[in-house]
Amino acid sequence: MANQVTDIKEQINWHWRNTMRPVRFLGFDVKAIIPFFFLLFHISYGTLIFCVVVTLFFYLLEKSGLTFDAAMRATRVLMFGNKRYGQMKPYYRRRKDYGR
Repeated sequence: MANQVTDIKEQINWHWRNTMRPVRFLGFDVKAIIPFFFLLFHISYGTLIFCVVVTLFFYLLEKSGLTFDAAMRATRVLMFGNKRYGQMKPYYRRRKDYGR
């Protein structure tokens, strides 16, 4: 009886645990497949190659441990650097090493 009660509670709260999981379509993160919407409006071999390359790039990043959002953040830091000019100097982000 106690197991049935916990199973019912788990079924009721099931969707709350899964709200932060990335949405997947054909095994890829949905955000990595967005370039294929451009292919719907501009059908050409160049657009097809661009879509495949972008999707493959983000697939390889995901296999190495980066999600789409983390890859976008890493790209932003790579392009603009670590400084945040809108804040005072003590509030700049510093590099952190969690690998110790």
